[in-house]
Amino acid sequence: MSAKVFIVDGARTPFLKARDEPGPFSAADLAVMAGRALLARQPFAAEDLDEVILGCVIPAPDEANIARIVGLRLGTGFAVPAYTVQRNCASGLQAVANAYDHISAGRADLVLTGGTEAMSRAPIQWNMAMSRWLARLYRAKDPGRRLRALASFRIGHLKPVFSLLLGLRDPVVGLSMGQTAEIVAHRFGIGRLAQDSYALQSHQRAARAQADGLLKDEIEPVYGSRADYYGQDDGVRTDTDLEKLARLKPVFDRRFGDVTSGNSSQITDGAALLVLASAAAVKRWRLPVLGEIVDYAWAGVDPSQMGLGPVHATAKLLAAQGLGTGDLHHVELNEAFSAQVLACQAALASESYAKEELGLPAPLGAFDAARLNPHGGAVALGHPVGATGARLVLHLVRSLGDAPGALGLATLCIGGGQGGAMLIRGGGAS
Repeated sequence: MSAKVFIVDGARTPFLKARDEPGPFSAADLAVMAGRALLARQPFAAEDLDEVILGCVIPAPDEANIARIVGLRLGTGFAVPAYTVQRNCASGLQAVANAYDHISAGRADLVLTGGTEAMSRAPIQWNMAMSRWLARLYRAKDPGRRLRALASFRIGHLKPVFSLLLGLRDPVVGLSMGQTAEIVAHRFGIGRLAQDSYALQSHQRAARAQADGLLKDEIEPVYGSRADYYGQDDGVRTDTDLEKLARLKPVFDRRFGDVTSGNSSQITDGAALLVLASAAAVKRWRLPVLGEIVDYAWAGVDPSQMGLGPVHATAKLLAAQGLGTGDLHHVELNEAFSAQVLACQAALASESYAKEELGLPAPLGAFDAARLNPHGGAVALGHPVGATGARLVLHLVRSLGDAPGALGLATLCIGGGQGGAMLIRGGGAS
């Protein structure tokens, strides 16, 4: 039998919206700042961890295997192994799932896990023509060949390649993530007003959560090198309204589309970390239990409709546990796009989708709107792709604190046509 796995603590940085220049912190810096505060309040030492597992999609060139860098900077010592995982938008959730697997199999007792991303620092690269020209130049051994190589230079060689834009485009179907959102919006008849209304709700809920202090327990302030201080997520717009959102032009289908920068998730920097523990570790260190990881599931879908991945992963997970959507006290569904969240709700409620796509005799039923992202989501908070999955789990388990034993779901779509879902029981007693 698998051993129980508990979430005993967690912390994240504020999610910082990308502006017009690289952000103040690298992905490793962000993870270290979240991890330092998290580990400082534990009764065990960093050296007592069995492993460090982090998700990251776009580490800097000098941050290879960023989990190892973070672990060493946090003082785990040389003996604690670490590795980095990448499953696009679900990298942070994958890291948590891997940590769960190791503990449930009895291979570990304490694991530091989560994810980090500095999207604003995504590398800008030379194009292939420039790379070939540089190769010819370096191969030239005598002055004549070197002059001929120099003479072959063209101004087009200087055209930059933005790795972030490439990463947000699916090479198999040739579509950007925003274009896939347009596809699912068209499939379920989700228009501009519905998308903007959902985006406004996300900002309003996030602003209310900030004002009510519902996020402060999970966020650790971060400090820069220029006396700059960041205490909360800075992408939340308290001044937005439907009129302002309606003025924004479509980004991904300029002629017929409805997906805009206002009803899409924000490009963001941030990190979210969790400490997972076995029952033996909970007992040994007298650790508080925030919640228990019950199970998780992954699913694949057509990459051109990747936003529907959560429906398939959720269906698989709930079927394995003999549950329905009505059994969920709280749901965190990542808001990659307003259209994508609304399309998932429509698909969950659709009889034809249930039969034709999920192989079910009846629809699962849409999530309770009041329990779905009640404190806002990525449209307002941002979506640092390597960290988001861990943020969903962290916020979910803290939100379940007022309902011990209640079940919550963290789920998200994944670029490339996948979905992930994780089931959490609040306040799971050891």
